[in-house]
Amino acid sequence: MSAKRILVIDDDPETCEFLSEVFNDAGWTVETATNPDDATAKLDSSIDLIVSDVRLGTRVDGIELLKRFRVEHPRIPVILISGFGSLETAVESIREGAFDFISKPFNVEEVVATARRAIEFSQQSPDPRRERTADLGESFGGSALVGRSREMIALYKEIARVAPSRSTVLVTGESGTGKELVARAVHDNSPRAERPFVPVNCGALTETLLESELFGHQKGSFTGAVSDKKGLFEEADRGTIFLDEIGETSQALQVKLLRVLQEGEIRRVGGSGPIRVDVRVIGATNRDLEEEVRRGGFREDLFYRLSVVRLRVPPLRERVADIPALAAHFLKRACSTSGREVTLSEQALRMLTKYPWPGNVRELENTIEHLVLYSRDARITADDLPEKFREAAAEVRTGLADLFDDLPTLDELERRYMLHVLAAVNGNRTRAAETMGVDRRTLYRMAERFAIKLDQSG
Repeated sequence: MSAKRILVIDDDPETCEFLSEVFNDAGWTVETATNPDDATAKLDSSIDLIVSDVRLGTRVDGIELLKRFRVEHPRIPVILISGFGSLETAVESIREGAFDFISKPFNVEEVVATARRAIEFSQQSPDPRRERTADLGESFGGSALVGRSREMIALYKEIARVAPSRSTVLVTGESGTGKELVARAVHDNSPRAERPFVPVNCGALTETLLESELFGHQKGSFTGAVSDKKGLFEEADRGTIFLDEIGETSQALQVKLLRVLQEGEIRRVGGSGPIRVDVRVIGATNRDLEEEVRRGGFREDLFYRLSVVRLRVPPLRERVADIPALAAHFLKRACSTSGREVTLSEQALRMLTKYPWPGNVRELENTIEHLVLYSRDARITADDLPEKFREAAAEVRTGLADLFDDLPTLDELERRYMLHVLAAVNGNRTRAAETMGVDRRTLYRMAERFAIKLDQSG
């Protein structure tokens, strides 16, 4: 069997060379192109896979090339790569027919595994891109989600894939991670985007009031029901209802929610007949619902109905590389709201990245808002931060002793040093390479050798 042929397209010759080495090591033959014209000239039916950057430094970008290739060579799968990962880029890439979307810097194992899946998939399907994207919508909306860490890029791709479907979704994650933003992103990138998105906090209402809010009630059905009232499911008809903290609901209400999912109909409190509704349900919880099912606190049948698709929102401590972008986003918003012009010093930002953020993104947002309102000058310094941030930074510095205290081997010391440098530069690969005195390709090889995941910044 002849070696598979891959066409790599990137305006950076160094990236082309790096990917060539990666794919050659995997046993494949590689052609490279640094511009669209060169790529078009080298593309023929013997190519098994196209790997293209989104930004090519020309009028024709990777998305436009993808559209062209999809018409001219529908059999060949395309993987798009970008150093500017966002939900919008992921959605557009997958919507236009890309097999997958990968964000720079690369994880070598991920790149090779994705390429292998794409080639295998193309051999099974005469048109791999049409099969994977047949139901994707024609438009996608903006998103309030911020970050391009590896964890967030993975989440963006999951949102892009699930949004066009009718499937129920269960969003899981700790409090303050942004579960409602994920639910809104699913809705905004779905065919229901022009219809209502109706959020409801199931943990904030009593069982009786929640049932009335969700399903509505008839006049006279209980004391105070002076008129008929539509429920939130009816308001969300042909749209999306977001049931936040669904793990807080009672067993009795869970039975009624299950009926909505099974039958597509609700019954108002005191009502005599069913009412048909066409609603996509997205639930969210910070609880371990599988454990709740085992303990008998949550219905197993409802759990499986809800979790057709599960989206996990990572806690902030798992996406430290996103803290600078999030801080800048919240700083801009807080300045706009307060009417102040305040900046954040590098030292203060470094201290923010050393803090574990038990309250996640919500705690970071509240912290930035507080700093903007109470900062003494137009520049927020480390001295303006509460004591808990200085204590967290001190603990990180104390941890440097761990580099040497057990007489590690030279390889282990090099691995620890690399982790230390990456933490010190907030995961910025360019700054890490400069600090260590190596080029980017060497940094990638070291990361692969030590099984270290490089983040997406720099």
